[in-house]
Amino acid sequence: MVKTYSSLPGDERQETVRCPCCGGERSRPALACDSLRFVRCRGCGVVYQNPRPVFEDLRDRYGEEYFSYELANEAGFFSLMRMGLRDIRFQELEPPRPRRFLDVGCATGMLIESMKKEGWDVLGVDICRPSAEYGKRHRGVDIIAGTLTEAALPAGSCGVVHFSHLIEHLPDPRAFLAEVRRVLAPGGYAVITTPNVDGFQARLFGSGWRSAIADHLVLFSRRTLGRLLEGSGFTVKRTVTWGGLAKGTAPDIIKRPADRLAKRLGWGDVVMVLVEKA
Repeated sequence: MVKTYSSLPGDERQETVRCPCCGGERSRPALACDSLRFVRCRGCGVVYQNPRPVFEDLRDRYGEEYFSYELANEAGFFSLMRMGLRDIRFQELEPPRPRRFLDVGCATGMLIESMKKEGWDVLGVDICRPSAEYGKRHRGVDIIAGTLTEAALPAGSCGVVHFSHLIEHLPDPRAFLAEVRRVLAPGGYAVITTPNVDGFQARLFGSGWRSAIADHLVLFSRRTLGRLLEGSGFTVKRTVTWGGLAKGTAPDIIKRPADRLAKRLGWGDVVMVLVEKA
């Protein structure tokens, strides 16, 4: 089982934290991955790193090396995001107003470049400055280098906020979702994609699961993500999962029925949720 790319932790300060989703102090061991320790909150069930690096040190991971990874894989990531938007039936939505598509964690900007060609007013935000600069220079799209909070966008200025494989990297998902809600216009939509800690692969591989990595601070399931979103002022409209067994982990005679079972039970390796601002 090959794990997802992760920056190598350096000489980072560590902090012991409460559950980043409900604030609970009680937890039990969940996943032990080399030097990492993931625990499961006994209150809300979310899985999170504890202890973890402080954010001021953690953001230093997203530099030139991370940019090289994003650039090398941008076409594959773009294809997956477009397929995800199709599966969540994004194109069936009533066009929001304003028709502005914000992609947080936009990497090199390939998705917002595509949405711009479809007539959207687009904006990207990414903490990796080299990625943001590349997207602005080579794609002609507006990307703000930093966090969504640092971008300081006007309230109600976006019709759609999209963030794929971002929320698991954040130290405070609740505060982030509050900012997403603030920048969304009334009736606006958010589209969220993240690894599924209750998916088939996570259940099968445990601590060897490919998304149990140093860069992921919080690991969600369909249930825990849905609960957090609803508690943050959103109405869940659609939820899908995809991905059964990873390629190369089993022969097709096993992989194909496992993939079908995972899809039917909602045990895909990735969960995607479409929500509306309540």
